[in-house]
Amino acid sequence: MTDASTPQGGGCRNAPVLKERGQREVFCGLTGIIWLHRKMQDAFFLVVGSRTCAHLLQSAAGVMIFAEPRFGTAILEETDLAGMADAHQELDREVDRLLSRRPDIRQLFLVGSCPSEVIKLDLARAAERLTQKYAPAVRVLNYSGSGIETTFTEGEDACLASMVPVLPETQERELLVVGALPDVVEDQMLGLLDKLGIGPVRLLPSRSLDTETAVGPNTVFALTQPFLGETHAALERRHARHIPAPFPFGEEGTTAWLAAVAQEFGVSRERFEEATAAPRARARKAIAAAAETLAGKSLFFFPDSQLEIPLARFLARECGMQAVEVGSPYIHHAIHGPDLDLLPAGPQISEGQDVDKQLDRARAARPDLTVCGLGLANPLEAEGLSTKWAIELVFTPVHFYEQAGDLAGLFARPLRRKGLLKMEAAE
Repeated sequence: MTDASTPQGGGCRNAPVLKERGQREVFCGLTGIIWLHRKMQDAFFLVVGSRTCAHLLQSAAGVMIFAEPRFGTAILEETDLAGMADAHQELDREVDRLLSRRPDIRQLFLVGSCPSEVIKLDLARAAERLTQKYAPAVRVLNYSGSGIETTFTEGEDACLASMVPVLPETQERELLVVGALPDVVEDQMLGLLDKLGIGPVRLLPSRSLDTETAVGPNTVFALTQPFLGETHAALERRHARHIPAPFPFGEEGTTAWLAAVAQEFGVSRERFEEATAAPRARARKAIAAAAETLAGKSLFFFPDSQLEIPLARFLARECGMQAVEVGSPYIHHAIHGPDLDLLPAGPQISEGQDVDKQLDRARAARPDLTVCGLGLANPLEAEGLSTKWAIELVFTPVHFYEQAGDLAGLFARPLRRKGLLKMEAAE
């Protein structure tokens, strides 16, 4: 149903992968709370950690002191660290205070961080204990957002994976769409699936516990985010079946994603074309405006979010860019394989990171645009390299047809800005 085809040269699925295991430059998985707490409107994320964890979340979220977000930090005090207080008793006390003050909480996530005293705590046991106390009004789960165990986007993966074992069992044939999306993008996606006649559609995560998602042997699931390896494995353990597809970035990726789902549910070619023709045309037109700036420019991805491979596919095939290196923290072939099939052969594919070595390769390549984390962007800009913050690609709506032009624009803006600065300097 889709025009997507493997590019001449055979794509990159079987390309040699440079595997590096050295110093990394990434945010920790606690950062995922910033978008998850907005998505799950009856959930609360209680980080068990230090004041550093609290400062990170406050800074990343940009939350004013007067706001009451759906996350917080149970800070370990000196008495806890010295072993003078029972940390489990202190945690229970904090949870009691929280739930008495916030009766709207239906799901409570205990989120581990990386201080050594937190690692020693058995938060899984604490979650079981608190579930027994507060069920069925509140469901208590736990996962780790520690920077030792998780990179930037793996916090969402760990969160969703923790939910899968407690989802109810169903024998119904249903589509489960997995991955947190902004509400406006999610609504657009559901509208497209409805036009295709596909349903019932369940979501993980759902916006509230009342719209409970179930899973079983007749469930098929499609991922909207390429960093959900643990969730993918957890769903397969519940006997759900994955629909492999390129990720819905750009017109081509969105069409291929929808086509894979449509084929699974027996949607006719005529109905598919009727439902997608208009948004496909809008997406192509929007991308073309940014592609005028991007075409022929070179591109270098530092590993950060695991979005790198599908984004490289989008930028190469739809915007005419030439990827020099595409680095990803992890490469999961069951998840990234369809995008690797479409990514034109040529770039170095790298997994993991040794940041000094990768910086040397980027400096030698002198790409027109470098996609990297915040910690590397300013130093590279000072060396004359144009950069795009990888974190912006997670916090900005970029999925599906209506966001395709915005996605291309995110990459075009740094190059346009550099061009304007050169013009001003010349004057």
